[in-house]
Amino acid sequence: MDLEEAARVLKGIPLFAKLEPSKLKLLAFASDQLIFDDGEEVFGTGDPADSAYFIESGTADVYIEIGEKRVKVNQLGPHDLFGEMALFLSTGRSASVVANGDLMALKLDGNMFLKLVTENPDAALGVMIALSEKIVSTSENLVNKS
Repeated sequence: MDLEEAARVLKGIPLFAKLEPSKLKLLAFASDQLIFDDGEEVFGTGDPADSAYFIESGTADVYIEIGEKRVKVNQLGPHDLFGEMALFLSTGRSASVVANGDLMALKLDGNMFLKLVTENPDAALGVMIALSEKIVSTSENLVNKS
């Protein structure tokens, strides 16, 4: 994917829709497009947090470890952001994310992501909304499993 195409993909993500073209290109430059096969792990619990991800197409399942059990707590789809929480907390990954079918995602450098969020109020608000929605969705999923 070239820089222009990556910038167009990012523009289509609500979180980045209001960014100026120059910032979108910078973000695209700091991104890698990755393709994961069904069942392939994007990252695992405890892995270092060096990036955030944006799903272009496909779905991914989020798992946490409870004792010896691996429990699915959420499913992510197109335009969902993930991996950002560990960047904000400067910790390892708190969950595992696994492709559910074919998955295409943009991997964004963690430092660039944090810079973008701290310098752009619209992006910061978008991240807060995405995090809030993720908490609600995960909580509902856990309640339904009880």
